[in-house]
Amino acid sequence: MKDRETIPLVCPVGESHCAFLDELARLRQQNRELAEQVRTDTLTGVFNYRHLIQSLEQEIERTRRSAQPTTLIMLDLDHFKLVNDTWGHDTGNAALVNATAAIRGAVRKLDVPCRYGGEEFAVVLPSTSLLMGIQVAERLRNTIVNSPLRIDDQVIRLTASFGVDVFAPGDTETPEAFLKRTDQYLYQAKQNGRNRVCHAIDARLNTGTSISQAERDALLGGDDETDS
Repeated sequence: MKDRETIPLVCPVGESHCAFLDELARLRQQNRELAEQVRTDTLTGVFNYRHLIQSLEQEIERTRRSAQPTTLIMLDLDHFKLVNDTWGHDTGNAALVNATAAIRGAVRKLDVPCRYGGEEFAVVLPSTSLLMGIQVAERLRNTIVNSPLRIDDQVIRLTASFGVDVFAPGDTETPEAFLKRTDQYLYQAKQNGRNRVCHAIDARLNTGTSISQAERDALLGGDDETDS
């Protein structure tokens, strides 16, 4: 069944100019704009929390059907309150927009960058392994470090902390529970000094849990970075 929004507008009596069709076209455009606003963060232009949950629901279902993992990256700008307190909220907003541009430039078109809330963001990586997700997070971290905010003669250098985890075939969590699990690694990154990436494999290495040689090599730089 065709989406009504895609059906061409044709005057029923064959007029080349029809006021009713003009009004209908205007209403269609307004409807599209409202639908976009519902799922988009107004400040940064990336998707919002509502769309993040919807995207995770879709990708989790895809993982269950296709057995392809879904990886989630959560990141939080470091010392962001200091930015607001020192330079003001307008500069803080500019810093969020600047970080968003860095994030968008470092991920694939199929990835889903979202503003989770405040200075925290999330990126959904469809059909992506944990190791690949870690590589993407490291690229994002370096991109943010190398993308300082410039306002007049001020240069404000930003860093971010990251948590990465994977929804694997066989997992049964809700999107909210998956977010909470990944957020724990973000919390670890904050606690361990900020401007770093923490993840499930890292936790296993630190606790002495067994890990395959292939996983160890990829984590410690034995493999070249996968194009993601």
